[in-house]
Amino acid sequence: MSEAAWSFQHSVEFDAPCDFAWKYWGNLANWDDPPAKFELDGPFEAGSTLTTILPGQRLQSLLREVNPGRGATIEMELPGAILYFVWIFEEASARRTRITQRLTLSGEAAGSLVGQARVMEQSVPDGMKRISAAIERAWRADN
Repeated sequence: MSEAAWSFQHSVEFDAPCDFAWKYWGNLANWDDPPAKFELDGPFEAGSTLTTILPGQRLQSLLREVNPGRGATIEMELPGAILYFVWIFEEASARRTRITQRLTLSGEAAGSLVGQARVMEQSVPDGMKRISAAIERAWRADN
């Protein structure tokens, strides 16, 4: 990875064991981020292609690295740049999980995309709040 033109990180902590949180998040049927829809061309493992479908747009990403129960790196190629989404799952306690998402934009044309990327500084915390609340609800419903 070349030097980052932009990076952003956000963490959430919630009530649910880390293994439950990972299994929930690793199931794309649970990815609820309207208007986006998501498709995976194979299992949730390194090398699979993730497609994000937005109105009038289809974005391709690669599951670059998947460490079951611990995290994943999703790589999205952009014109002259790469946007990395690194998800880290950590046990905060026996029944609490901390999820961190780190976004990094790099590449020779990355500087021209920083303004667009900064929009995610607002949307990522909201999205992570929604997914952590959904995981917590699902865990409570199971227990």
